[in-house]
Amino acid sequence: MISALNMASSKKKTVVRLDAEGVYYRLLNERIHEAINSGATEIVLDNVCGQRYIGTALSGDLKITIHGIPGNDLAAFMSGPTIIVKGNAQDALGNTMNSGLVVVHGNAGDLAGFSMRGGRVFIRGNAGYRVGIHQKAYENWFPVVIIGGRVGDFLGEYMAGGLQVVLGLDGPGPNGNLVGDLAGTGMHGGIILVRGEVDEATVGKEVRIVKPSEDDMTLLRLHLKDYCGHFGLNMETILKKPFVKLYPASHRPYGKLYAY
Repeated sequence: MISALNMASSKKKTVVRLDAEGVYYRLLNERIHEAINSGATEIVLDNVCGQRYIGTALSGDLKITIHGIPGNDLAAFMSGPTIIVKGNAQDALGNTMNSGLVVVHGNAGDLAGFSMRGGRVFIRGNAGYRVGIHQKAYENWFPVVIIGGRVGDFLGEYMAGGLQVVLGLDGPGPNGNLVGDLAGTGMHGGIILVRGEVDEATVGKEVRIVKPSEDDMTLLRLHLKDYCGHFGLNMETILKKPFVKLYPASHRPYGKLYAY
């Protein structure tokens, strides 16, 4: 069971600590909302193990630190808060997220950044398939996903905007690649930056591979600085290895397939 709310207050913040061991996901999320409604500005969750929807649709200036492995749809539809995961995360992290920050100190499952509209997702380890599928940007909304390790197939599938970065800090996978097959399939906006080489045979037909521009690298530095700050990494050391840029060759890759 969740223990009683353990509050530590100060002039600037109220911290609530909850024990999630063995707690059904709905009850855990109810307790999180109760804490917020009681004035909590920071929530620490212990012993999390697969509970879904943590942070879903939350907004405002709030920080949640998770010890354990949160379940699917962490930070879905979230607008503003910061979530720190001291472990791995499961599938659909940041699903349709609007703004805020999610920092994962381990690995993430499939569909990280699915339909993301804004905010940032920082993953220190690897991520699974279909990272950033349907990711989009609009006016001041600009989503960013940075993966410290490598990713599976269909990275940036149908991507329409924003930035995705694969750093490969821990080296390539068993097949020698940092990025799985069919990266950028259906991509029609945004850019993907990969630290290392990408085989043209492994990307979607809609994608071109070039050297990043100065503007691309300026954008990368802006977000990479914060990424490195969270994980204790040296940005300049990371930037010593060259990047390649994946971008869409057309804004309407399947235009000829449809009737008008």
